[in-house]
Amino acid sequence: MAWNFLLSALPLGILLSVAVATGLVDIATTRGAAIVVGAAGLLIWLLLLPNSTYLITELNLAHRRRDDPVPLWYDIVAVLSFIMSGVANLVLGILIVQMGFVIVFFGDADNTAMHSTLARVLVVLIILTASIGIYLGRYLRLDSWDVRSLAQLRAKLREHFDSNAARGRFAFFCVTHTIFLGLMYGLIVSPLVDSMAHG
Repeated sequence: MAWNFLLSALPLGILLSVAVATGLVDIATTRGAAIVVGAAGLLIWLLLLPNSTYLITELNLAHRRRDDPVPLWYDIVAVLSFIMSGVANLVLGILIVQMGFVIVFFGDADNTAMHSTLARVLVVLIILTASIGIYLGRYLRLDSWDVRSLAQLRAKLREHFDSNAARGRFAFFCVTHTIFLGLMYGLIVSPLVDSMAHG
């Protein structure tokens, strides 16, 4: 659980490092080089992003034994605390990316741009990607670095999704998690964006 907690904070750390590195490259060299650094960093961030909310799947408390001396209520509170921190990491990371996106495309991260259809579609796509990653991590035991071996990755995916039942479970899982995380994002970010507009 502690390892998963550290992994949940890793994408946000990567994103902040990428933002600093992109700015430094832009100052030191050219805008084109900064775009390459930023794009590569965002790809790494996206691959690691499912780690932020993977802890949601620990709500099944599968780590507990029948004779576990730790009280059940303690495990529930501990797991929920880890989950909330992971959701906060995901929300903050996506907010940073969304703000960067609207600044590039609209010139300013004002209320209208942040609530634009394009910005909302970006957020939904990122959350959907994270939900897919959570599923692949939980049920196929895949990690972000498994993309290094694409042949093995394709073989695992073909084997897992060989039936309509498996594809149905995957779709239901991803839609449910995307809706849940989207609601969390909206509940946290919308008031924040509105307060920035009025502030």
